[in-house]
Amino acid sequence: MRLRLYIIIFESDTPAGKAFDVGVIALILASVAAVMAESVQPINLRYGEQLRAAEWVFTVLFTMEYLLRLYCVGYKMRYALSFFGVVDLLAVLPGYVALLFPGARYLTVVRLLRVLRVFRVLKLAVYMSETTELSRALIASRRKIEVFTVCVLTLVVILGSMMYLIEGEENGFTSIPRSIYWAIVTLTTVGYGDISPRTNLGQFLAAAIMLLGYSILAVPTGIVTAEMSRPHPDKPVPTPAGPPEPPPNYCKHCGGKL
Repeated sequence: MRLRLYIIIFESDTPAGKAFDVGVIALILASVAAVMAESVQPINLRYGEQLRAAEWVFTVLFTMEYLLRLYCVGYKMRYALSFFGVVDLLAVLPGYVALLFPGARYLTVVRLLRVLRVFRVLKLAVYMSETTELSRALIASRRKIEVFTVCVLTLVVILGSMMYLIEGEENGFTSIPRSIYWAIVTLTTVGYGDISPRTNLGQFLAAAIMLLGYSILAVPTGIVTAEMSRPHPDKPVPTPAGPPEPPPNYCKHCGGKL
């Protein structure tokens, strides 16, 4: 019985296993849709009780599924600490935490991470290999990205302090941290507009930061792209096809002339 449950719950090669995974994914999408609908005020006023009751039904079903997964696996702690094990646990915790903190029920949208199993259910292995390739590139370039991040943080602190000195509190730059916030918003070319320089020197510095932001945003993209284009040791490098070989003049088995 335990082995049969394991095949149904963890494997998708059988019709029962695939039906189970598809059913779980459908429940996940339905539960996330219910949480999103509850946040809409007119829907909440009219169907709030029904949506909260449905959310408890989903929570109970996902709790039973999580307990069944723990029952089936041989190494329970290994599954519980794995990525999908943690996600499965987080899928049920917000429903119970909401008993103490009602707003925590909206955190149940984390269940959407479980839809990643659709790659396994639908046999989309090619997408998993591309995900692995992207993860490898990010990990390989992490030191360059860390250095870049430190440089950007240093830059925004200096630029924010300069803008605080130039503009001052009378123009909305009430403190250095608030000026650093403005520098980050400007450097990333977001530009909320809640704070803006009013002096000529401040506007000149702001324009320079905006132009600098365009060049800075291209740096992390180039780092990751370079790592993705670099040949991996485990990945065979395709060789260009040469001209077709001429037909042989002698038999490779007996050596006779053809």
